[in-house]
Amino acid sequence: MPAAPPLQSSDDRALVLFSGGQDSATCLAWALARYPHVETVGFRYGQRHAVELDCRAPLRDRMGSARLGPDHMVDLTATLSGLGQTAMTAEIEITTTEEGLPNTFVPGRNLLFLTCAAAIAWRRGLRRIVAGMCETDYSGYPDCRDDTIKAMQLALNLGLARRFVLETPLMWRDKAATWALAHDLGGDALVEVIREHSHTCYLGDRTHRHAWGYGCGTCPACELRAAGWTRWRASQS
Repeated sequence: MPAAPPLQSSDDRALVLFSGGQDSATCLAWALARYPHVETVGFRYGQRHAVELDCRAPLRDRMGSARLGPDHMVDLTATLSGLGQTAMTAEIEITTTEEGLPNTFVPGRNLLFLTCAAAIAWRRGLRRIVAGMCETDYSGYPDCRDDTIKAMQLALNLGLARRFVLETPLMWRDKAATWALAHDLGGDALVEVIREHSHTCYLGDRTHRHAWGYGCGTCPACELRAAGWTRWRASQS
């Protein structure tokens, strides 16, 4: 297994937004390589692919180390369902809206996630908040953009009077580079854990197994994951 990079200051305890997907699993491995204490938080919000939450414990078990601390779960189902349904939270065909966004976009979701994560981090004495947002190889969600994350960091630091650092290690990586990062962090063993046990498919399909993992194979999330896997594997040849 490749050597982990040097640990940061002991004050840099981290909280990882951990959905059970490929990106958040890679972020968890990234944080475990850097920080002496890492906790995780997941969110239930009525997502169609709630099976991703069932993947969290197996991933934590297989990626765990002495640095891995408690897991937290926040239920935002009533909050987000009260703001209207999307193809991410209801049996609606996945399409593109008039604004040019996929209708899987859940307005305010990542902003709520980061706010809740910061509240937990405030209570737990955790400085680093690690999340898998990315604007390199993504679906166009405005709350995944680097400018959004920087603005949220400022707002949270002002509103909670703390010096949180919001880290997005995948922000400028496409899906092929995300697979490559997992390999750099943990070799073939970590890639296999993420491939087999993480979940990405928006439709929650874990009955069809592909080279890149489980999923329907046709939704936007599956297509991104599959294309990234293919590009990364080709680069290994």
